[in-house]
Amino acid sequence: MKSTFMKLALAASIAIIFGSPAVAATASDTATTQQGTNAAKGSQYGDFGPPQGDPIHAVLTSPPQVPPPIHRDKPAKVIVELEVIEKDMPISEGVSYRFWTFGGTVPGSFIRVRQGDTVEFHLKNNPNNKMPHNIDLHGVTGPGGGAASSSTAPGHESQFTFKALNQGIFIYHCATAPVGMHIANGMYGLFLVEPPEGMPAVDHEYYVMQGDFYTTGKYREKGAQPFDMEKAIAEQPTYVVFNGREGSLTGDNALTAKTDQTVRMFIGNGGPNLVSSFHIIGEIFDRVQSEGGTLAQENVQTTLVPSGGAAIVQFHTEVPGSYVLVDHSIFRAFNKGALGILKVDGPENKAIYSGKEVDSVYLGDRPNPNPNAATQAAHAASTGKLTLEDQIKAGKELFTGTCSICHQANGEGLPGVFPPLAKSSFIAADPKKSIEILLHGLTGKVTVNGQEYNSTMPPMIQINDDDAANILTYVLNSWGNPGGYVQAAEVAKVRAAPPAK
Repeated sequence: MKSTFMKLALAASIAIIFGSPAVAATASDTATTQQGTNAAKGSQYGDFGPPQGDPIHAVLTSPPQVPPPIHRDKPAKVIVELEVIEKDMPISEGVSYRFWTFGGTVPGSFIRVRQGDTVEFHLKNNPNNKMPHNIDLHGVTGPGGGAASSSTAPGHESQFTFKALNQGIFIYHCATAPVGMHIANGMYGLFLVEPPEGMPAVDHEYYVMQGDFYTTGKYREKGAQPFDMEKAIAEQPTYVVFNGREGSLTGDNALTAKTDQTVRMFIGNGGPNLVSSFHIIGEIFDRVQSEGGTLAQENVQTTLVPSGGAAIVQFHTEVPGSYVLVDHSIFRAFNKGALGILKVDGPENKAIYSGKEVDSVYLGDRPNPNPNAATQAAHAASTGKLTLEDQIKAGKELFTGTCSICHQANGEGLPGVFPPLAKSSFIAADPKKSIEILLHGLTGKVTVNGQEYNSTMPPMIQINDDDAANILTYVLNSWGNPGGYVQAAEVAKVRAAPPAK
């Protein structure tokens, strides 16, 4: 009895010293609180003693999934096994790239441990790989973040051990020379060190990571595209994407939630060059742990995520709809690929938001099922079997996502504002002139179907030759226009020529 009384008295004293209202806490509760208080002070307070219990094999997940939360009140020995795999994967529709990956995905596998854990790290380099690799974890206290101990040749395995002293969300990446090239090829991921008391429960956790990629071909140029070192040094990316490819978080791959739920996203930026201005159109972040630190901001619209950095954003869903994830350096979103979707289902709440969804203004059919017709047309073109029907189907799909904003889905345009494409006298007079207008734009007065228009058609140089040919072929064969087709080679020829005055 006396011993129990002494423990409670000691717990009460500690609680008072550290400002805890739980005066009657148990010794175990107080120890956990003490760990949490010390943990926020830095690495000199993050050592909670040797591992206890049997070793644990870490659960690793592929993006956008996150391993389950940790429910332990003691430090453990956690074994992490991660394999480097060099592999060809799509970076956009009909475009492949040779990625270097941690775990077979870009970004690499998500790693989750508890502050104070001792991590035994195994890095394996697949025997089919061509390059040596290592790993630098920003959550490691030690030379190179582990890079100095993990240089691994193909067919070999390296092992090192470290203690996770600081809580937070940390980047890991390859640091083998040339470092920029390894990172630019997709060698990065996120490493979460939970605080000792754990993280508040939420309904969904997602893993989203931005990266900039440098290919020899232009944006959406079809075929296998190798890495371009000159573009990378000049910091002029061909693609800026979430989770390793354009469209990785759209269509069938969109993130999901229901109304009246809390969503936590771990947002990383592998770079290697660009800073991300992360924003979700139609949501406000209730809480942001910027740069992965312990201090949080509230009610944030857009948060900066530096290259080689990360953040934790959290928000509550109120009304249904498709919410668009973007890098708000906005040309990256709509012209280089940094765009994703969170689809929220549930009952409407007119008191909070009244009005129609505006996905078509930004995305066309991106929130809907994947663009299969465009994919099929790209495949048919690569095999020399592209038909007029293939072009029309693909062109309709692409027109809906790119052109219907101004010209409308029925091709009627807007009276007095945007000229019609339907039964267009302008198109009928010179069908192939549409190629030049699409690529180089058109400004000034034109007469279409007897009515004068004076608006601006911006140059759509971001549309590749195949997609441009398919869009124009669809227009020529729709709404009473004269018919015919446009070939990608014709588009390429016009693109290469100087624009007409």
